[in-house]
Amino acid sequence: MLHLRLITPAGKTDDVVRLIENTVGTTHLVVLPGAARNPAGDVVMCDVAREAGDELIGALRELDLDKSGSIAVENIDLSLSKRADKAEDEAPGEGADAVLWEHLTDATHEESTLSVTYLAFLVLATMIAACGVVLDNAILIVGAMAVGPEFGPLAGICTAVVQRHPRLALRSLIALLVGFAAAMVVTVGFTWFMDALNLFTKDQLEADRPNTGFVYAPDAFSFVVAVLAGIAGTLSLTSAKSGALVGVAISVTTVPAAANAAVAMAYGDTAQTVGSTNQLLLNLMGIVLAGTLTLLLQKWLWRKPR
Repeated sequence: MLHLRLITPAGKTDDVVRLIENTVGTTHLVVLPGAARNPAGDVVMCDVAREAGDELIGALRELDLDKSGSIAVENIDLSLSKRADKAEDEAPGEGADAVLWEHLTDATHEESTLSVTYLAFLVLATMIAACGVVLDNAILIVGAMAVGPEFGPLAGICTAVVQRHPRLALRSLIALLVGFAAAMVVTVGFTWFMDALNLFTKDQLEADRPNTGFVYAPDAFSFVVAVLAGIAGTLSLTSAKSGALVGVAISVTTVPAAANAAVAMAYGDTAQTVGSTNQLLLNLMGIVLAGTLTLLLQKWLWRKPR
């Protein structure tokens, strides 16, 4: 269930209440006349089944309530109510399959912002992965994958394509390109620093690395795994399954490939630089392709008569 808290201008309150009452899957309607101060107006609250939430939110936006008032949406973790159970039963479809497009757009917009925190996480993840590839340590590689925040911009691009939001697409693309470029540049400097301390050597990079050699040797499985991870990651976002998203993060070799490319670049190893870059691009393309197709399929399935 979702909880909606609305601030409505007095002249629109009746229309909003009527809309809520006519929407299948709503309950616990509360109207507080004149309770809002900024902006001034009435406060309307209700609960709605997740599968009916996107339709209701869209209709409220058609009333320009997001401009003249306010629409706040919260997830309800626990609701002990027979009316709530009835509302969920009456709403078409399954809540786990429902996509809240406004929430998805807002979430990916935030996650795809080129912020200091985003850059810090990506740079740190790439440096951790650099240690992993030089030491041929799979544990460090997995840790770097989990730290990397790059799935946010990738999801932003997928959402922007499906929802036709060019600004979100541009924002996500900038975050992705600038983020990886900055992370790789810093990692090149980090490699030189570690080399000066005799902690990194070119011989370690070019030695046989059974645990991490895959990061500069892309093959068909690299693309297959990226596609599967893109599908799983998109489903985790649309269903709010954050645990699954962590699994996705440690399934693809975006950050390790970028790290290996940076270390190889620092040592002038062209073959590994090219191979790692190809691995990075292959993973990025696979995730974006799979994520976009998954969202398109979800949109098509949800619009079908149920």
